[in-house]
Amino acid sequence: MFLGSYKTYFSGKNRLILPKRFRKELGNEDKFYILLGENGEIWGFDTGNWFKLTENVLEFPLSTEEGRVKRLRLFPKAEECSLDSQGRFILPQEFMERLNFRKEVLIIGGGDHFEVWDLNLWKKQQEKLENGHGRS
Repeated sequence: MFLGSYKTYFSGKNRLILPKRFRKELGNEDKFYILLGENGEIWGFDTGNWFKLTENVLEFPLSTEEGRVKRLRLFPKAEECSLDSQGRFILPQEFMERLNFRKEVLIIGGGDHFEVWDLNLWKKQQEKLENGHGRS
């Protein structure tokens, strides 16, 4: 389970170090999946949780409008990533252009996934949560 929060820095060329604890959650795999989130963040999934997410989308036939829309909302915003020997991964340039990331970011646990947030955006998100917004 992905738990906790960690400040980290870009180490050049859109490269981030995934916290050791999160690398352990990936198991022996150096591959994982990232997805542009809903609020200017990135979601990261291990292979098992990624396939659970995509199975739900792929249940809808491609021949239906709902099936096409669900695919178009997910897959164009997703990328497969690999960790190097130092536990780093590279965010695609397209993600960097769409997000407001600076030198320092926060990587947080989300249970079945992790998230990468700009520090200022995360503070705003926390304020919304503390003020009762975003509750289900």
